Amino acid sequence: MNYLKQIKFWPAVALLPLIVSSCTDHDIDNSGTTMNTIKIENVLDSRPLVQSGTFMGTGTPPVILPDQSVTIHFSAAKGEALTFATMYGWANDLFFAPANPGILVYDANGTPIEGDVSSQIKLWDNGTRINQAPGMSVTHPGTADSKNITEVIGTDAQGNTYLAASKMMQATLKYDGNSYFTLTLKNTTGGTANETPFSPGVWAVSYIVGGNLLSPAPLYTSGQPTANGLTAIAEAGDNAALSTYITGMTGIFTPLSPILVVVYNGIDNPIYKTGENDRGEGLKLLAQRGNADDLAASLKSKPGVKAVYVLAAPVSTVLLPIINGQAGSSVSQQISVSSGDRLAIATMYGFSNDWFFSSADNGVDATQKGDISSSIKLLDNGTAINQFPGAGITQFNLAGTPLAESKPIVEVPNPNMFTTLPVISKIIKVTIN
Repeated sequence: MNYLKQIKFWPAVALLPLIVSSCTDHDIDNSGTTMNTIKIENVLDSRPLVQSGTFMGTGTPPVILPDQSVTIHFSAAKGEALTFATMYGWANDLFFAPANPGILVYDANGTPIEGDVSSQIKLWDNGTRINQAPGMSVTHPGTADSKNITEVIGTDAQGNTYLAASKMMQATLKYDGNSYFTLTLKNTTGGTANETPFSPGVWAVSYIVGGNLLSPAPLYTSGQPTANGLTAIAEAGDNAALSTYITGMTGIFTPLSPILVVVYNGIDNPIYKTGENDRGEGLKLLAQRGNADDLAASLKSKPGVKAVYVLAAPVSTVLLPIINGQAGSSVSQQISVSSGDRLAIATMYGFSNDWFFSSADNGVDATQKGDISSSIKLLDNGTAINQFPGAGITQFNLAGTPLAESKPIVEVPNPNMFTTLPVISKIIKVTIN
């Protein structure tokens, strides 16, 4: 699926506040200086799904029998939705799934939704087999067919009858706190004319970017042919192929905020120091909201600081990742440096509560040339409670308000309690030429 087409807002509305470039007015002695160019690129090969996984019963085979339940534990931001697919076991090619984009888990005010959400579950015909009367005696796989996916409402194309999906599957949503939810799916077909086991299944949550889901139909599209391994679930209850597909679509998506670059001499890195709390000089605003204005103004006044720049990408302002093969954004700046000068950068991990990329320790020799990406670390500013990156209700760039905390600045571990990130050089590339 070309999910780049889903992103319609980039030209008009940036994720983060517009920040214009700035530099200090300090005079720089030109004797012995050289002109270098620093370039920063977002090289993240992004994915449209923030989370995905599988579920199954506990028996052998691992189907979900009548009166049995399974749970799905996930995180989500406002506007994000949970979708899943599982086979109606005693049918030829029917499956249960929510209507796209899935089960919304917050109301319009951002309040978590809890309770029975069974009405959002639908029964679908995969279109690849002629339907027999549902029941234990169905012959698998049956006679081949070639039709599009359609919803089964009361009867299928062959006139077989079915209860409403909400009468066969009970879906209950519980909010666990800090943007985490548990969805419980219970097989309620026992004793009905549609008694059936449910197969092992798959589930997924799409990123939302600027109010648009990157993958609003991750598993199927009504009125279109089945794809990506869904047939194996719908016909045989085998979730392996679709699981492989959605795993490949799941990963990291984040923009980088406009890049702050500082050149300094005779002082330590003026942006931050690990083990210390935020200094109250503007780094918090950058780490939580991607706005470098206050930090840039503060740095300008520091002795030893020679130049400060804030580099915004054309059109989008933020640096976008690689999206569906299209190159990510980059910015560059010519800088005047001399012997002894150091250089450091800072930029927000856009889909976080208060994570930021910055130069490790005391930055780098500003006169060196080449790729300096290995000098960049991902840090936690310690000023906002962390949530799953890209799936947190209080993340500023997902229309939230960060929840305050006060902890020292530390490096973000990888893997961390939420996810495993690519190595930093696969997210941000910094070169000096």
